[in-house]
Amino acid sequence: MGLPADCLIFAMCQTSEWNMKYYIIAGEASGDLHASNLVKELKKADAGAEVRGWGGDLMREAGVELVRHYKDTAIMGFVAVLRNLGKLRANLRFCCEDIRAWQPDVVILVDYAGFNLRIARFAKGIGLKVFYYISPKLWAWNTGRVKQIKRYVDRMYTIFPFETEFYRKYGYEVYYGGNPLADAIATCPCQEETFGEFVHANGLEDKPIIALLAGSRKQELKYVLPVMLKMTGHFPDFQFVIAGAPSMTDADYAPYLEGRAVPILYGQTYQLVSQASAALVTSGTATLETALLGTPQVVCYNGVLPRLSDFLFKTVVKVKYISLVNLIYGGEAVKELMMQHLTEERLRAELARLLYDEGARAKMLRDYDEVSRRLGGAGASARFARMMVEALGQSS
Repeated sequence: MGLPADCLIFAMCQTSEWNMKYYIIAGEASGDLHASNLVKELKKADAGAEVRGWGGDLMREAGVELVRHYKDTAIMGFVAVLRNLGKLRANLRFCCEDIRAWQPDVVILVDYAGFNLRIARFAKGIGLKVFYYISPKLWAWNTGRVKQIKRYVDRMYTIFPFETEFYRKYGYEVYYGGNPLADAIATCPCQEETFGEFVHANGLEDKPIIALLAGSRKQELKYVLPVMLKMTGHFPDFQFVIAGAPSMTDADYAPYLEGRAVPILYGQTYQLVSQASAALVTSGTATLETALLGTPQVVCYNGVLPRLSDFLFKTVVKVKYISLVNLIYGGEAVKELMMQHLTEERLRAELARLLYDEGARAKMLRDYDEVSRRLGGAGASARFARMMVEALGQSS
């Protein structure tokens, strides 16, 4: 009896009968992480794979021929985009020219919607296959972009279970294979490290830790970190430690730390969070990472003008919750303090509840277990890679 068609395709790819060319674009640190893990698995599934693209150090280490680093191309925020329109247009032109010259078998776009949807339109227009890995958060706002997805993206690979239902409402099939964060955490060197080893290695005090994850953008530091740091005066029995973002330096944090002896650790976010008694986390991917690491958290977010931001949130945002943890859980697993609700008193009360109320901690950890169950276990990056290679084989 012969092999099923999909198995035969996969076996052919593994024996390098096809040498596929993959052009992959990630525009920020989290995209670099997930893209690098995907590339490692693509090279296993397609032994002759050639990979070129835009991203970061992790993608380069995974074997990507890096064209541009995301640190040189990232433009965040509406005002920043307006000020850098010329640079943005130049980056788009250069990327399109590079894709046309290299002629990949597929262009794989990783989140980063503002840039990547423009690339999708170009790539589709010159007859290339377009895959999207990690959907932009269209379900939260700007649902009108679904039309662009349907027009320019051949296959959407999603990492959250609720996205399947979202796209189904628009008559668009997506492919869900779990969440690659589970892979990143499963391979984290923090698995066996003890608290004593961690604090000794980093010159920290022998006191329980509260981790501060204040975001990866300067605007987030400006409007969230000061409130987080006010907690240092309320919890003297704990040491507060900042998880330094890859895009930040000590100089970025210095204006907020005057008079406070709060250490900053770079490149050890998972280790720090796993050793912490609790974490204060700016809304984003870090909320889900914190949940998967099993550390109780309070989710924080603020804007330039809190009351205006709150009005816009209620008017524009299409979902009840903003944190990925609550969206996946389908309810309030973690407390979200957003806009004008992010005050010193409310944050102090929520943090105290997590530190001293055993029932509250236990419930949050049970809810984390449910979130983890819904995401599925490790191996997502490999599953997505196999799906992509098989899809390319079927279309050859």
